[in-house]
Amino acid sequence: MRCNSLIAWGALMLSCAGHVLLVPNARAQEGDDIVVLGQSLPLPPGNSAYGSVMIDRDRLTANAASRIETILADVAGFQQFRRSDSRSANPSAQGATLRALGGNASSRTLVLLDGVPMADPFFGYIPFSALVPDRLSAVRITRGGGSGAFGAGAVAGTIELASAARDDLADLSASAFYGSRHASEVSGALTQDLGSGFVSLSGRWDRGDGFHTTPKSQRVAATTPAAYDGWSVNLRAVAPLSSDMEVQFRSLLFRDDRTLRFAGADSHSEGQDASIRLMVRGRWQVDALAYVQARNFSNIVISASTYRKSLDQRNTPSTGLGGKIELRPPVGRAHVLRLGIDTRLADGMMAEEAYNANLTANPVTARRRAGGQQITTGLFMEDDWTLGSLVLTGGIRADRWTIRRSFFDSRTAAGVVTGSSDFARRSDWQISGRAGALFRADKDFALRAAAYTGFRLPTLNELYRPFVVFPITTQANAALLPERLKGVEAGLDINPAVDVTLGLTLFYNRLDDAIANVTIAPNLRQRRNVSAVIAKGVELTGRARLRDALLLSGSYAYSHSIVRAPGLAFDGFAPAQSPRHAASATLGWQPTTGPSLSATLRYVAKQYEDDLQGDVLPDALTIDAFADLPIGHGLSLVARAENLFDATMVTRNVAGSMDLGTPRTLWIGLRFIH
Repeated sequence: MRCNSLIAWGALMLSCAGHVLLVPNARAQEGDDIVVLGQSLPLPPGNSAYGSVMIDRDRLTANAASRIETILADVAGFQQFRRSDSRSANPSAQGATLRALGGNASSRTLVLLDGVPMADPFFGYIPFSALVPDRLSAVRITRGGGSGAFGAGAVAGTIELASAARDDLADLSASAFYGSRHASEVSGALTQDLGSGFVSLSGRWDRGDGFHTTPKSQRVAATTPAAYDGWSVNLRAVAPLSSDMEVQFRSLLFRDDRTLRFAGADSHSEGQDASIRLMVRGRWQVDALAYVQARNFSNIVISASTYRKSLDQRNTPSTGLGGKIELRPPVGRAHVLRLGIDTRLADGMMAEEAYNANLTANPVTARRRAGGQQITTGLFMEDDWTLGSLVLTGGIRADRWTIRRSFFDSRTAAGVVTGSSDFARRSDWQISGRAGALFRADKDFALRAAAYTGFRLPTLNELYRPFVVFPITTQANAALLPERLKGVEAGLDINPAVDVTLGLTLFYNRLDDAIANVTIAPNLRQRRNVSAVIAKGVELTGRARLRDALLLSGSYAYSHSIVRAPGLAFDGFAPAQSPRHAASATLGWQPTTGPSLSATLRYVAKQYEDDLQGDVLPDALTIDAFADLPIGHGLSLVARAENLFDATMVTRNVAGSMDLGTPRTLWIGLRFIH
């Protein structure tokens, strides 16, 4: 496929060379549609008004960590609740957010895979370990609230993952790596044409003895490295039904086991997802989607004082069901109109036992169950109006949300009820929208501006499940209100030279009723709505290709975030887990043939562990490296280095009790593509 055709599609990242690319493209028109087997509908021209950033397949398949959450950090402003990746973090803490709006372990960013929301139905975290970069063609990140389909949850932005199309996939590919601390990573994919369509089966298994997350000075006999062992299998099939219609099927199975900090502190997560999608690319374009998700999570908490079991979150089954229908009627070349309806149901329950860790017998002291159900159904309409060099875009959503069948039950080991609540059903309407304008003065200069609103329901976990990260207990809060965002931004995109792209965005976001872990007593917090989190700042993105093979890409975000909580001790403080500065830069050598090399530098400024700014997480600067040496006949030797200079990254600090992030990790392996 020609690179200029992809530009017209609005998805330059799919096969054109480069790493992180800003897409200031308003040139795509309704008549420029391109049929790419297995891909989505063409991006409408108004999308560029929101300053999206793309990560291309070259970057997805050539990186040091081979983990999607690390690659997403190429876009400054992306963060998880903690700085750990999916080998050494508790899975339930891996929420995704953007623009320093504060971390509370649930995702404030809507993460979609082929249009399907990926957040865990109970916890709201993202199963990053199951989202293998090699299976993707591109990632589009839109910082800022508002979305078309599945708008609930996009208060900090949207991350859209697109599965690899047939042109991205070799008939057979495989790789095997060996790394530091007896780590191994094996993956493979088989893709075959099936009539006019194709089917692709892929899998990955990785494991490692892990590193000590606990600093050496704080280790005890019970301290153990953060071992991990996980696998995932993905099946994707695409079948054309006619020249302008196709059906896409995808299923994902995964399991992830980790041990954190102490021997016996084991977590387990698993999932079985399936989706089917009908794409029609005729005069009337249609995108119809249905999906089902079955997830589960368990976790054992070990006391940091006696090193015995204090909590067994033995079972947290959850189910996600949903779908959407989006229509694009033929309303003339000047307009791209999208109409649709979407719905998502999240149902989940946790069952756990608390133990007396102070007694050698370690008896059960309480048995707790909690859960509920959420349903969100939205109607949306959006239109892009092209007036020569000016594109106007606007959309509106009306969401009906319901929280029902919610309960909390606590009993002694003997079965005596100590607490029982059936919470009242709650429901309401939420109206949200977005509008933007893009003016392209010429092919090398564009101005854009946008305003948007959005909302996020509290997760079932935030509403009903308390948790302990020693020595802090955090209580749930069944009365939490939805978070509501209002934001504006303006920016410019320029091409000062051939193969050089620069972008700048100024933004102001206000998240009302923000959910935060609020300190209410020593070693005691509760999830509460605070008045607001206000984030304002600047984002810079750039890319340059020099001498055909030399690539330079970079991203920087300055976010000045504060909490508005009148009368509380942290009023005016920075939100927990929110750095003020974040930056990433990649320098790569990628000739058409021969060896390729790249190095990535990332910087994250200091941030605070807690709402009262008592515990600091120092800033960190890391460097990753990647090298690919072709041997011949589709075989290449690959070397990878994470945190090459072994910088110390503190990921948790509670009154001096610390966890650390990934130390220097070296990999060597072979990759085969046929």
